[in-house]
Amino acid sequence: MRILRVGMAQINCTVGDLGGNVKKIKEYIRFAQESEVDIIAFPELAVTGYPPEDLLLKPKFIEDNLEALQEIVQESHNICSIVGFVDKKGDIYNGAAIISNQKLFGVFHKKQLPNYGVFDEYRYFHPGEDLAVYLINGAVVGINICEDIWYPDGPAHIQAKKGGAEVILNINASPYHIAKWKTREKMLSTRAFDNGIYVVYVNLIGGQDELVFDGDSMIFDPEGALVARGKQFEEDFIIYDLELAKPLSAKLHYPRGREENPEETEDKNHLQQIKISESSSDKKKKSIPKREITTPHSTGEIYNALVLGTSDYLRKNGFAKAVIGLSGGIDSALVSTIAADAIGKENVIGVFMPSVYTAERSEKDAMKLASNLGIKVLTIPIQTVFQAYLSTLQKEFKGKPADVTEENLQARIRGNILMALSNKFGWIVLATGNKSELACGYATLYGDMAGGFAVIKDIFKTLVYELAKYKNSTAGKEIIPKSIIEREPTAELREKQKDTDSLPPYDILDPILKAYVEEDKSFQDIIAAGYDEKMVKRVISLVDKSEYKRRQAPLGIKVTQRAFGKDRRLPITNRYTGF
Repeated sequence: MRILRVGMAQINCTVGDLGGNVKKIKEYIRFAQESEVDIIAFPELAVTGYPPEDLLLKPKFIEDNLEALQEIVQESHNICSIVGFVDKKGDIYNGAAIISNQKLFGVFHKKQLPNYGVFDEYRYFHPGEDLAVYLINGAVVGINICEDIWYPDGPAHIQAKKGGAEVILNINASPYHIAKWKTREKMLSTRAFDNGIYVVYVNLIGGQDELVFDGDSMIFDPEGALVARGKQFEEDFIIYDLELAKPLSAKLHYPRGREENPEETEDKNHLQQIKISESSSDKKKKSIPKREITTPHSTGEIYNALVLGTSDYLRKNGFAKAVIGLSGGIDSALVSTIAADAIGKENVIGVFMPSVYTAERSEKDAMKLASNLGIKVLTIPIQTVFQAYLSTLQKEFKGKPADVTEENLQARIRGNILMALSNKFGWIVLATGNKSELACGYATLYGDMAGGFAVIKDIFKTLVYELAKYKNSTAGKEIIPKSIIEREPTAELREKQKDTDSLPPYDILDPILKAYVEEDKSFQDIIAAGYDEKMVKRVISLVDKSEYKRRQAPLGIKVTQRAFGKDRRLPITNRYTGF
């Protein structure tokens, strides 16, 4: 039986850390060699990290990346390595190097360059033009990159149809959003079944600014069945033996595509086949432990994405500790819990900053949360500072009734205190605002919006509650106090204040926001779905008028298909309403 042993190195790369990335790649190659792997695949742009963005405009960066690749070439003996890097041939290309026995046998240039959502690949890369397949240990293998596999008649189909590929190896840096694994599974299964081939899909993991890469690398057999899966949000090395009789059997039993006419190449009969090794070794290999294939948990995957995104942002940017303003509310409770899981409870500092409007239960809940988490708490009252502000502004404010100005002063005092602690001790401030508040501008610029990283920036308020309950259920005990989860939301910036004084109830608000912000539904579409016309108009107005605030907010972790930031780019100066 012909067997091709493949290894998927699902690694966490850091953008710009060429030395660190190469070191990790070489370590995995050595481990793969010990595991008798025939071909090891690394993620897209593994050498540079993804996305390198405008580092790609620096000629020295391109040259350094090419030098780094040569280190990997020298490491690859008795194994074939597929490594993502930036190639330069007149222009620059998103490339996959095919390396074996310390020789670069070829490079695949990504053909389909995504230029939507968070992607800007046409800003940097030239699309690839040539296609080939490789004979690796007796198996015909097609190599392509990320977006290439999403097109039914794209490179994978041509490599299988014209090149006789039995295996398609697709390297990726595919960012996470909620339940994206379902879409990937369906597409990859279809691609494998329609072409009667194995599809080996290796994906990056790790946080990079607002993006999180979830790994979840997969292998599908020629019948479209999922046969191997990597962990989600963890580095992993997945080894699997491909039975090469299966692709031929699938094509004989299901002769689909024999009459198709895929895009012709220069050679109208076949693709160039580059020989690396014509036959597999007769040596019997040691067996591979069987891996369990699990399905991601719907709420758990979101929580894990937030933990990884927070951990990597702090680690990769040199922050050892984080400071968070504790209010006794659900948002700061969730952010504190995520931070403790991300960087360790000993590295999280909560700051409770009461005013005359702070209820006794707020202090009690904040302290109980801190005790449950085991984090340090500082108590710094703000009333004296607030009175000093009022006294300083008394002449200018004379004759004016108290309003949101005084409320925002309190939020800004708290923001100043947190930033002072950050400056003095080198702690990063984690902002605690959620997507519902940010969408509607229900946040104070330079106040509760202050911070270096916004953990739940892309989490609607209703999902905040779900995540809090999920954490408690998986912990097997109460981490976030029930009293916090059950309490009606309040900013506590005036007497008897509630969020519903300024916003619709979150169970009504969030679906409207999802429709308008994430799905681009019109005013008329949302009303047709059964929502009150006056309320919808007000919510849309709040969203549109708050664009200037969001543009100044700290970046945060993207988990939805349409996050504020790179995903959604609206002009601040804009008079279109759609009413």
